[in-house]
Amino acid sequence: MTVKYTQEHEWIDLQGGVATVGITLHAQDALGDVVFVDLPEVGRTYAKGEVAGVVESVKAAADVYMPLDGEVTEVNEALRADPSLANSDPMKAGWFFKVKPANASQLDGLMDETAYTEFSKNN
Repeated sequence: MTVKYTQEHEWIDLQGGVATVGITLHAQDALGDVVFVDLPEVGRTYAKGEVAGVVESVKAAADVYMPLDGEVTEVNEALRADPSLANSDPMKAGWFFKVKPANASQLDGLMDETAYTEFSKNN
């Protein structure tokens, strides 16, 4: 699994032409207990940086941004039913949505795990 990270604390994993997106461990730590998620509409196309969803916790609400241009192909209905999955397993069962990338080369501008770990110490 080659995961990339955004400055807005999303992770993205591209496998077989489909990218899975979620919030990072750092993001869920900062948010606290997640109580609600608003997921994007399947079939909708988003531009990189566009708000694609919202995550609400007992502390705050935060936007979830699209890490690259693409069309949403699936949302995590289990997460909608049990938002705490974003806390208990943010990198696996707590994924938010899947995207068919319009331009996979946009991943090249994102951070790898080492760079993101360093970035998240200060953000």
